[in-house]
Amino acid sequence: MNPTDPPAPDHWQAAHYRDRHAFVFEASRDLVTGWLAPQPGDHILDLGCGTGELTAQIAGSGAVVTGVDASPDMIAGARERHPGVTFVVEDAHRLPFRSEFDAVFSNAALHWMDPLPPVFAHLHAALRPGGRLALEMGGAGNVLAVREAVEGALADLGLPAMEPPWVFPGPAELATLLEAAGFRVERLHRFDRPSVLSGADGFRAWLEGFAGGWLAPLGDNERRAVLTRAEQLARSHLWNGQDWVADYVRLRALAVKG
Repeated sequence: MNPTDPPAPDHWQAAHYRDRHAFVFEASRDLVTGWLAPQPGDHILDLGCGTGELTAQIAGSGAVVTGVDASPDMIAGARERHPGVTFVVEDAHRLPFRSEFDAVFSNAALHWMDPLPPVFAHLHAALRPGGRLALEMGGAGNVLAVREAVEGALADLGLPAMEPPWVFPGPAELATLLEAAGFRVERLHRFDRPSVLSGADGFRAWLEGFAGGWLAPLGDNERRAVLTRAEQLARSHLWNGQDWVADYVRLRALAVKG
């Protein structure tokens, strides 16, 4: 990514994210308490903070926290909901911080930040010596059935294939990336987390919230047709008769700046 490139379009909608996808942050509250373990007075960077719910949880521990996100709409929503917390619009590939933080936290955000090596390099630079990085992100195989449904819908409708916007490393790949950036990996855990997408329209709402950038090249009518067809294709895999359940695979890691 070139520093002179114009900012990417903002496909995020804070209200939709908070109302329909709260499971993303609710399922990771223990990442704050058990992995990050913030202490009063810690200076902590929350990378990809979204609407700020976990940032506010970190602040509640007595830490001094700064939430950053590339989406102006998400940052505006976070500031509105959590006025006592600092939130800043920042691109992860252009972070300006140098030896300012005792810890970095990131939940469900790094898989949006392809390529990852410069991001990890910026996080390493942002930390003080001995500082820690606690993260959760999508791992290899994450939302595979969702992706296959969208790819199948594009093919069925005669539309061109489109590269998904995410990067989902395996555990060994993530460890290698962290170590290459100068981190020492202390804990790394891969696990399945089947995630209920609430409502009869849960699958479609997920795509509207998370696949906006992926399907942005399509016209409105084409996009609606893809969502409808993808829902049809996914039903046999992800609808259990009562709920949509997305096939989430997650990676958690705790790493220390060497």
